[in-house]
Amino acid sequence: MRKVIDDVHLMVKVCDLYYNQNISQQQIAKSLNLSRPTVSRLLSSAREQGIVQLSISNLDEIKYWEMERRLEKEYRLRNVLIVDSAETEDDLKEVLGSAASRYLEYTIKDGYTVGVSMGSTLYQVVTSLSNPLAKDVTFVPLIGGMGQLRMELHSNSLAETLSRTYGGDFVPLHAPARVSSGAIRDELIREESLNKAIRLAEHLDVAVVGIGYPNEGSAIKATGYFKENEIELLKNRNVAGEICMQFYDISGDTSPYQNDNNVIGMDIHKLRNVPYSIGIAGGLEKLGAIRGALAGHYINALITDIQCASALLEER
Repeated sequence: MRKVIDDVHLMVKVCDLYYNQNISQQQIAKSLNLSRPTVSRLLSSAREQGIVQLSISNLDEIKYWEMERRLEKEYRLRNVLIVDSAETEDDLKEVLGSAASRYLEYTIKDGYTVGVSMGSTLYQVVTSLSNPLAKDVTFVPLIGGMGQLRMELHSNSLAETLSRTYGGDFVPLHAPARVSSGAIRDELIREESLNKAIRLAEHLDVAVVGIGYPNEGSAIKATGYFKENEIELLKNRNVAGEICMQFYDISGDTSPYQNDNNVIGMDIHKLRNVPYSIGIAGGLEKLGAIRGALAGHYINALITDIQCASALLEER
């Protein structure tokens, strides 16, 4: 079983903070959401494996280390994790999912409440998780999880799968992600059967969200919630991206699209209050969506690929 102290990327991050930046073990533990003993064991393991000698070894796993630190500083993020780009979109999602799953394994702690959005990248995250350590974790969808197409991409399915992997609890949101009008949305939100999930989403420790943009291959179309003509209209209205089917422009502003927000789920503005709001997306076609999510402060941790990371730094 892989343990937190076996995670090379985390091990090197702790070593860099401790040896190169002179940050105390207690401060590192608080910053990375780890226990003080875990930080100590990571440092010991690094010495045993020869990662720490006179300096931190330049391992393949940390080849983007400096870039990650620059992005964290430039965009005021808690954490950034950069992966290699891939030849196909599906391959990239798999790489992102694998990296994100490792990150979650040491970020999610006992007793946490974790919110989950929807989409094919998050599906890869969920299916990549294998050795979670946390206990008594509750998972809740951040957007309605009922539909007729691609059920494996819906938030209910993803949250339930995570709860089984962790042996934790799952609170479903028995509603469609999108309805035909704001009046119907407001009426459904008042339903007692939805109250627990909606209430839990107000008190998250971690939110795991995919960052999308309107195109033919997007999850919002694959799940049947948006038709082809609607996708084209969104493009024409300068939509940069979406989180939980809530659209924003390149500056992160959602106000131009409020009339389109017939979504049952968490208002993405509330993601700003979540201690760990983790956005996962890669590929240059999603650069604008990532930029908008960062500008809107909807995420405070980013897992992306080297192409997007480089482009984000070039803009600073």
